[in-house]
Amino acid sequence: MTSDASAPVGIVVVSHSSELADATVRLVAQLANLPGDGPRLVAAGGLEDGSVGTDAARIAAALAAADAGSGVVVLADLGSAVLAAASAGDALDGVLAAADEAAAMDKLEGR
Repeated sequence: MTSDASAPVGIVVVSHSSELADATVRLVAQLANLPGDGPRLVAAGGLEDGSVGTDAARIAAALAAADAGSGVVVLADLGSAVLAAASAGDALDGVLAAADEAAAMDKLEGR
């Protein structure tokens, strides 16, 4: 990650469901009326075969795509998604170094 203080912080939505992650990204983009040069908002949900789960490689790709130079915030549906995001971030050489650096949003757990 290169540091660019003028770049917006990226946002990655991590969910066990690809449909939930994709829908969340679409909803936020529409409600927030995000400008083209606004924060990068990327979904990372489900497994490659479409089943429910989290995939560290998919999350790592989303982290890299969302980072414009100021870092990335991760919004996750369940605690294990936070752990998967932390593992993916570790693989990216510090983009996301630990789970406590992620902003966990337990939207499915009711917290």
